[in-house]
Amino acid sequence: MATSGDKAQGRGPTRAALLACLVLAACGGGSAELPSAAIPLRNPTAPLASQANATLDRLQGEWQVVEGAGLAPGTRLTIAGETATLDGARLPIRDLSSGRFAFAGEEVWVHWLDDDDRTAALGDPGGARVWIMDRTGQPRERLTAARSILDWYGYDLGRLSGQEG
Repeated sequence: MATSGDKAQGRGPTRAALLACLVLAACGGGSAELPSAAIPLRNPTAPLASQANATLDRLQGEWQVVEGAGLAPGTRLTIAGETATLDGARLPIRDLSSGRFAFAGEEVWVHWLDDDDRTAALGDPGGARVWIMDRTGQPRERLTAARSILDWYGYDLGRLSGQEG
């Protein structure tokens, strides 16, 4: 309780309230200062795997993104040797084995590639990007298969841009 002597010395209720606020703020652990993390595209508790027989040789050639988040639908992707070209930008690509690749140092997994190498579902295991690509841009029923695999692996399909079906 503040006394008249406290008020005269500037230690009245205002100062006590300020001191209490500072003590409470210190107990908060400073979490208000932490930056917000971007919401990933993938639920990290879902199972995850790459298709072991998806090799760099099988991915060679022309592709078109038909649905994606991180890569826009319509994006042209060409893989030639150890280079991927995305709408004219050249990126090194390295086979890490078992359907896992490094695109310019960023890890990307092939989650599904059909038997005839026409349609593929790829994603960043951390959930930063995911896309479905097709050689013709018209995957038909293969799009349903690719979406099912991505859904099983915990990707949020509602956040993909592009046309379903």
